[in-house]
Amino acid sequence: MTTQDDLQTLLREVARHERAGRLADAMAAYERLLARWPGRPNSWYNLALLQRKAGRFDAALASYQQALDRGVEHPEEVHLNRGVILSDALRQDAAAERELRAALALDPSYVPALLNLANLETDLGRLEEARATYERLLAVDPGCSEGLARYAQLGRIAGPDDPLAGRLRAALARPETTPADRASLAFALGKVLDDCGAYEQAFAAYAAANRHSRDGAAPGAVLYDRRRHEAFVDELIATFASPRAKVAAPAPTARPIFICGMFRSGSTLTEQVLAGHSGVAAAGEVDFVPALVRTALAPFPARMREVTPGELGQFAAHYLAAMGRLFPGARHVTDKRPDNFLYIGLIKSLFPDARIVHTTRDPLDNCLSIHFLHLSHGMGYALDLMDTAHYYRQYRRLMAHWKSLYGADILDFDYDALVRDPRPAVERLLAFCGLDWEDGCMAFHRVRNAVKTASALQVREPLYRRSSGRWRNYARQMEPVRAYLADPVDGR
Repeated sequence: MTTQDDLQTLLREVARHERAGRLADAMAAYERLLARWPGRPNSWYNLALLQRKAGRFDAALASYQQALDRGVEHPEEVHLNRGVILSDALRQDAAAERELRAALALDPSYVPALLNLANLETDLGRLEEARATYERLLAVDPGCSEGLARYAQLGRIAGPDDPLAGRLRAALARPETTPADRASLAFALGKVLDDCGAYEQAFAAYAAANRHSRDGAAPGAVLYDRRRHEAFVDELIATFASPRAKVAAPAPTARPIFICGMFRSGSTLTEQVLAGHSGVAAAGEVDFVPALVRTALAPFPARMREVTPGELGQFAAHYLAAMGRLFPGARHVTDKRPDNFLYIGLIKSLFPDARIVHTTRDPLDNCLSIHFLHLSHGMGYALDLMDTAHYYRQYRRLMAHWKSLYGADILDFDYDALVRDPRPAVERLLAFCGLDWEDGCMAFHRVRNAVKTASALQVREPLYRRSSGRWRNYARQMEPVRAYLADPVDGR
C-alpha cells in the first residue's frame, strides 16, 4: 500500500467516526494522521474543531495554532475560533480580543469577527465601543439582521416612529429574512418599543418574535411538553427524597457559591453584587452540572440510584480543579446557572456544604421577562406565556421540595427587595455566604468583569426599580397568567 493510500484510509476512518458521532475515535485518527503528515493545515483545523466540540479547549487552541503556523487558508476564521474559545470557555477575554483583532487585521470586513468583537465589548461594559463596532459591521453588511438586532438593543428610541424602529421593521419585511433572523429583529423591536412606553406595540412585537422563533424550530419538534416536564419534576422529587451521605471530596481551593432560580429572576445582578467583593470571582454560567447530567449521569435522574460515592467524589474533584485553574487564588467562585435549580439535589450530593443562593422576583414580572427574552428552543416554555406559567409552577413545586431537604443552605434572595432597599439585602447575602461587608458590593455596576448573559446591559447601571411591577404595563395580556399562578391546585 502506498503512502497516499495510507493517508486516504485514515481520512476515510476519520469521516466514518465523525458520521457515527464517535468524537474520541475521530480525534485519535486525526492524531495518527498528523503524526505522519504534520504539514496538513486543514487537518489541524479539523482536529481543532473536534477538540473544541469535545471540550478539550487547550488542545483545540494548540491545534488551531498549528494550522496557522502551517499556512491554513482563511486564517481569519482560525483567529475567530480561537477568540470564541478564549472568551466563552476559558474566560480569557483580553486574549480573545487580541484574536478577534488579528482576524480583522487580516480581513477588516470579516463580519463574524466584527459581530463577536462587538458582543465581547458589550459583555465587558464598553458600550460606546460596541456601538461603534456594530456601526462598522452594518456599514460592511447592511443586511446583517443579527448585527442590527444587537445594535438596537444598545440604544433607546424617542418613540415608536424613531428611525431605528423603522430600520428593524424594514429588515423584518425583507422576504429573504429567515425565521431565526425575524425572531432576533422582532425581539429587538419589542425591546426598544417597551423602552419608550409603546406597550401595546411592544407586546405585539414580542408575540411575533416568539412566533418567528417557533417557526424556526426543526420540523416536528416538541418545544415544551407539560406532562413530560411534570413527570420529570416528579422523578426528581422521588429520586432525591432525602439528603445523601457526604462524599469524600478534596478541600476546595475556591469554594463555590451556586446561584440559581428562574431565568430573568435577578441571578446576574446577584452575581455582580458578589463579584464586587474582593474574595469572590464571578464564573458566570458554568455548564459543568448540566453537562454532567447530559453525559456521565445520563439518564438523569435515574442514574443517581446507582452512582457510587467514589464517582461523586471524582466529579466534585474535577469541578473544583477546573474552577481553581480558571480562578487561581480566589477564595470563592460563583457558579451562576439559573436552571441549576433543577439539580440542587445533585449539587448537594456533590458538595454537601454548598451554599445556594436562590434568586426570586415577582412571578408575573418573571414570566413576562422570560417571554420577552430570545431563548433557545431548548427552553421552549418561553415561547408561550401559559407554557411559561406552567413551567413556573413546576419550578415553585420543586423548590419547595429542595427547601424541605436543604432549607438552611438555601437563601431566597428577592430581586424586588434588593432594588427597594439594597443595604439590608446585600448584608444578608454576604452573611449567608460567610463574607464580611465590603462597600464594593454596592458598586456592582463598576465591576469590570465580562457578563455573558442577557442582563449584561442592565448590570452596568446602578440599581433601578423600573423592572419591578413591569407586568402592570401589560396587565390585560398577563391576566390569564395571574389567574393560573394564583390557583392552588397541587402546584401543577
